[in-house]
Amino acid sequence: MGDAKLEIRHFLDLDVLPVETLRKIIEAGKALKRGEFPNGNKKPLADKALAMIFEKPSTRTRVSFELGMKKLGGDAVVLERESSQLGRGETVADTARVLSRYVDCIMVRTTKEQKLKELADNATVPVINGLTDRTHPCQLMADVMTFEEHRGPIAGKRVTWSGDGNNMATSWIHAAVQFGFELNIACPGNLAPPPDVVQWAAKKGGKVRISGDPKEAVKGADCIVTDTWVSMGDADTLDRTEQLRRFQVDDALMKAAAPGAVFMHCLPAHRGDEMTASVIDGPQSVVWDEAENRLHAQQGILLWCLGVI
Repeated sequence: MGDAKLEIRHFLDLDVLPVETLRKIIEAGKALKRGEFPNGNKKPLADKALAMIFEKPSTRTRVSFELGMKKLGGDAVVLERESSQLGRGETVADTARVLSRYVDCIMVRTTKEQKLKELADNATVPVINGLTDRTHPCQLMADVMTFEEHRGPIAGKRVTWSGDGNNMATSWIHAAVQFGFELNIACPGNLAPPPDVVQWAAKKGGKVRISGDPKEAVKGADCIVTDTWVSMGDADTLDRTEQLRRFQVDDALMKAAAPGAVFMHCLPAHRGDEMTASVIDGPQSVVWDEAENRLHAQQGILLWCLGVI
């Protein structure tokens, strides 16, 4: 369905898109949440179709993309590894070529970043990064949107990450540079974010600091973020858990942040591990708004990828 002659609007990572584009997408998401549609058209994606490839389990990504597409008038089809030829050895490149003849956009939730790149290189329709082992940009769009709902513009604010320097931490680093906020990451030394990402942020003039002291990292923070200690595909080891134990977000850590600081988590959450129940279920938690905003932010992404905004 895609026309290779036209510029294809892939949504692959926050560091490769202009900040003006990222801001346009978030503002579109905010407008949709208010019930405002592009040019007053409630079905701007009528007759459009989205293919969703899942090589990793999903709740929020699947429901938000599928419903987001359908609410805008389009259709969505789900391909899981076990129920498609991908699971039987068909190449990612061939899958991209075939799907491009059927649908207008492809979302993929996969393991290795190389699969995402191969899909985008061979598709003639937009490809959206629904998650890889390296990054999770769709989540960050919802996170920035959620922060701004509660605390105003994120530029110049301070965010603290406490925990594993995983794919979410990498996307927070990308976001810190692109949206102009300070980011303090507290993590064990051997679980730090990829060095090349930290170096990229430094080269771009980003205010990103890595430390091993969560109590120091949260000082003055407007938002504290964490994630599961064991991401999909990681080994669940006692050693890993013990290393991360002192990075748990508890009431004391929340109190050490700035007054009115919000707590975020991309979910699924494990109470008693990366945060206490009193934090995630407490008054400073905005995780349910954050989960809802996956729908609105991703509708913004779909509208941009498909040329509506």
